[in-house]
Formats: sequence, structure tokens, C-alpha cells
Amino acid sequence: MLVESTDVSDAGVSVRARTRSGKPAGCTGCGQLSEWCHSRYARRLADVTLAGRPLRIDLSVRRLYCENTTCPKVTFAEQVPGLTMRYQRRTPQLQRLVEDAGVVLAGRGGSRMLRILNIRLSRCAVLSQLMRVPLPLLETPRVLGVDDLALYGDTYGTLLVDATTRLPLTLWEGRDAEQLARWLREHPRVEVACRDGSLTYRQGITAGAPEAVQVSDRFHLWQGLSRRVQDIASVHRTCLPAALPPVGNTDPAPVEEPAESTAANTRAGRHARRLFDSVQALTRSGRSHSSVARELGLNRRTVSKYARAHTWQEVMRRPPRKPSTLDPYLDYLQQRWDEGQHSAKILHEELQTKGYLGHYQRVKMAVAPLRRNLPLDEPRERPPSPREAARWIITHPHRRNPHINDRLPRLLDH
Repeated sequence: MLVESTDVSDAGVSVRARTRSGKPAGCTGCGQLSEWCHSRYARRLADVTLAGRPLRIDLSVRRLYCENTTCPKVTFAEQVPGLTMRYQRRTPQLQRLVEDAGVVLAGRGGSRMLRILNIRLSRCAVLSQLMRVPLPLLETPRVLGVDDLALYGDTYGTLLVDATTRLPLTLWEGRDAEQLARWLREHPRVEVACRDGSLTYRQGITAGAPEAVQVSDRFHLWQGLSRRVQDIASVHRTCLPAALPPVGNTDPAPVEEPAESTAANTRAGRHARRLFDSVQALTRSGRSHSSVARELGLNRRTVSKYARAHTWQEVMRRPPRKPSTLDPYLDYLQQRWDEGQHSAKILHEELQTKGYLGHYQRVKMAVAPLRRNLPLDEPRERPPSPREAARWIITHPHRRNPHINDRLPRLLDH
């Protein structure tokens, strides 16, 4: 083509050009070369930025007659290789840049990145170009990963992944063994199949690829280990307070007996023990969890929790009081109470002069035990839950913080 003129300004660079006359062009229908010019028309093309400025090309191209009488096309527009494409207002180089930004950053992120490059495109335009990108050819992997995922709500799907390249292969709704077996028959040469502990996927892989070795990947191995450790920590729930540091110089008493006796004398403890005995008695007789839930008026998940437990202490939750903004002033409250000041309003005003920003009601609730000749309800460190204890155990020693390193040996020794 011939460049006729260029115009450089702060707004951008504009180039006027036209294709050469007398050169044959291939028909877009049959491919036959033709020089018979019908007319000319102008095309406006956007190209990649030049020195940070937008580049526009006003290109005059020819419309030619097709000299092949059997071709369904009467006229066709010539194309400049590397510069124009049919029905495109962007050059191939800019088109590839937009597609790459869409693949890496999707709609909004791709639009923001292109705006930094001085290319103005909306997120919808970037997504439209992304949807036009052809998918790569599906090649049967040697190592196949099979897992389920939640699509929405209670609807699940099956995802197949190339475990070597970590690229997704296909996705369908549902967790069906027959559909998985059908896909494996249509795509042979799978040598290793990574899956979770689902019986459905095991049956599908066995039926579709009986020669494939079925293994568990690192995620499901680690997940299974974490669940087993958490189950053990739940069985030894009464040992978890042993992880807390001893208070004062007194010898730490055995943890299990005081915890059990204290919990059994509370209203929540008696309720948990009564439910545990009822659920265990009904489930041992062969009743289903749903029928037990209907008879006792409980949720099915609650019945399942009590049925899985070995002791009633496992289902007890006794979280101590959480720290509050009033904790630094508890000693002052005790001191003023001993001096004879029993007005919560006056105590609140005195604490405000010391920097307390909390509400009066919190001070009133804090001194309520003192009116009943009880000590102040001071915050206590919460013992770890079974899930936290499991995380302490399975975490690599070099990644544990000093807080865990101080408490975990006491818990394991106990």
C-alpha cells in the first residue's frame, strides 16, 4: 500500500493510505485472482499505540469483480495481509493484544489495562473478543483429574482437568458415574486418574478406564488427614484446655475431671447430656436420623452431630467471655468499688476521664456481679477448638507462630 499523509498531534497519530492499483487480489469466495476494479471505499482501522499515542489508519481499498463465473460472489473487497481482516476495525496486532488482555484479566481488568496503554475499550467489548477466541484442541491427558464443584446452591457439577498442565478439559452438570465412564470411553489413553473419595467417581473410572490407576491427589490426601486429626481432637475435647498456660504458681489440676463436673452441673450441660442419651438410644435401635429428628423435634444435622459423638462433652460449647474495651479498667473498677463507690453512672464518668470510650451499659453490666458479692467477670483465654488443635498439629513446625509453639507441646503431653 501507499502512505499518502500522516498527521501527528497530542490526540494521536492519523495515517492516510491506499492500496496499489493494478495488483491482483484473491477472491474471498473462490480464491481466484482478479484485477477488475469495481470501486473504492475507505476503512478506518485502529492499531496499537505509537509512542503512547493512539494510531488510526484511514485506508482506501478496492472492491473487485470476481472473474470466476461459477463463484457465488460477484464482488469482493481486497484484504491487506497483516493489516486488515474481514469485518474488523482493528488490525491483527491490536486484535491479539485485546484477546491476550481478555484471557489474562477478563472484562473489567482487561479494560483497565488497555486504558493504561491508551486503548479505549469497554469491558463488554473485551469480553466479546474473549468469547470469540477459539478453544484449544482437546487432547486426552495421561493423568486426569476428576473432582466436583458447586455451581450454584445445591447443584453440583463434574470438572475434568489435565493434571499435568492444570488446564480444564470439560465441565458438565451433575455427578454421574455413567457420564464419566462414557467420556473416558470416548477419550482413551488415560493412564492415571486423580479423584477424591467419592464412590460415584470410582465406579465411573472403573467402568470407563479399567486399566487406569486411581490415586488421590495432594489436596484430598491432606484434606483426609486433616479430618482424621480433627476427629481425634474432637474425641479428646476435654484435653484441649490443657493447652492454656497455668495461672499463677499453683499446680495445674487435672483438666478432665473439673471440666466434666463443671459442665455437668450447668443447665447447658444437663440439656446436652439428656439429648445425647436420647439420640444414642434411638439410633442404636436402628432408627434413621430423619425419624429421630421428627420424634425429638430436632434438626437432622443436630441429630447427626449427637449420633457421631462418643461422649456428650464433644457437643458442648463453652466459649468464655470475649475481651472488651473495658478490660484495662477492671482493676480500677474493683478499687473504686472497695472504696465505697457503687454508682455505675459515676464510675462511667470517672472512666471517661481516664480515656474509656465505651457505653454506660457496659460499665453497669460489669459491676453487676459485685452487687451480688461475686468477683468481676474477667476475660479468660479460650481453649482451642478441635479444628484449631488439628490445624496446630498438621502445620509445618517452621510455620507455627510462638503462640502455637508454646501451647502445642502442653496439649500433646496431656
